[in-house]
Amino acid sequence: MVRLLIALMVLAGLSLAEEVLRLGAAVSFTGKYAKEGELLRRGYELWKEKVNSMGGIKVGNKRYRVEIVYYDDQSDPKTTAKLVEKLIVEDGIKFILGPYGSAQVFAAAGIVEKHGALMVQGGGASSKIYKQGYRHIFGVFNTAPDYGRNLIDLAVTLKPEPRTVAIIYEKDIFSEDAARGALERAKEKGLKVVLFEGYPKGAQDLSSLMIKIRAKKPDVVIGAGHFRDSVLVVKQLKQFKINPKFVGLTVGPPVPAFVKALGEDAEYVFGPVQWSKAFSYKDPLFGDTRGYVEAYRKKYGEDPEYHSAGGTAAAMALQIAIERAGTLDVEKVRQELLNMKVETFYGVIGFDETGKIVTKPMAVVQIQNGKPVTVYPFREAEPVYPKPAWK
Repeated sequence: MVRLLIALMVLAGLSLAEEVLRLGAAVSFTGKYAKEGELLRRGYELWKEKVNSMGGIKVGNKRYRVEIVYYDDQSDPKTTAKLVEKLIVEDGIKFILGPYGSAQVFAAAGIVEKHGALMVQGGGASSKIYKQGYRHIFGVFNTAPDYGRNLIDLAVTLKPEPRTVAIIYEKDIFSEDAARGALERAKEKGLKVVLFEGYPKGAQDLSSLMIKIRAKKPDVVIGAGHFRDSVLVVKQLKQFKINPKFVGLTVGPPVPAFVKALGEDAEYVFGPVQWSKAFSYKDPLFGDTRGYVEAYRKKYGEDPEYHSAGGTAAAMALQIAIERAGTLDVEKVRQELLNMKVETFYGVIGFDETGKIVTKPMAVVQIQNGKPVTVYPFREAEPVYPKPAWK
């Protein structure tokens, strides 16, 4: 009878948890990264609701209903640091879900380490995060150079094979890291780099760079930045009548708002992604990748993209580590993260000694018929190349 009652409660979505486990997150709900921050929050919220509907997190003989305390960091790393410290010191929260953006994650990391808390994040990809000797920071994003490398790796498989590339980037720790990954891979593959140049954070006009690109007539243009940068690059490539065979941009293309902002001008733009719904993995919470996609669609009315998936994966990794540790002791949970190698909807999650994920691939999407579809190395569709001229 007791088992039947528990089963009925779970089916009804009622929590069996005896106590509450509060996690903390300083996320961008306003400012430059508001769109990405909202997508990250969606990933956290989907995970939280799924876990609570199944009775909460099991820690030893107890079950804990999950609550997440959010603060808006306003897309400012200094604010991120202050708010993460508030979560740890004033709110008494020792498990942190990361912010969006490498600069924000980097700012939060020092605070988490200082206070002996633990952070798992799916919002920062800069390799700099993992070069500080931190023990309590774990990330489910491949590092930023992989963004640029994947774009070049795809480009050189296409016919007619491109020969020249221009790379522009926002001057922040993620974007420059991604751009250098593209630069190094382009040289390895024998492409001639005709332009490699950065622009100030928050730039609203890239005319001087566009004039240089137009003069060089590269086969490939790669832009490393965030959502707003990707929209700006497309608009100005069209404005200056620059028609490369291949346009690859970080962050923007998989975000639903990219197509909304650009309409048909978004067509055939490539973008590297940390995760794709074309992946096919089993999952302990959602059943498999397809189950995660369906759960996201049911809650939000659209397909998930990698920012949301990264948030869910980060939270799930923390959950699994806590449950395996059987305790809320930070050091024991940390050790379980280091020991982890588990298949999830997101891919196999496993970390090296620096806290960096080392067990999953990335992919590249292309906007086709108004939607991002995976074209490399997994294929939902064949890549369209060379890119048709702007209409």
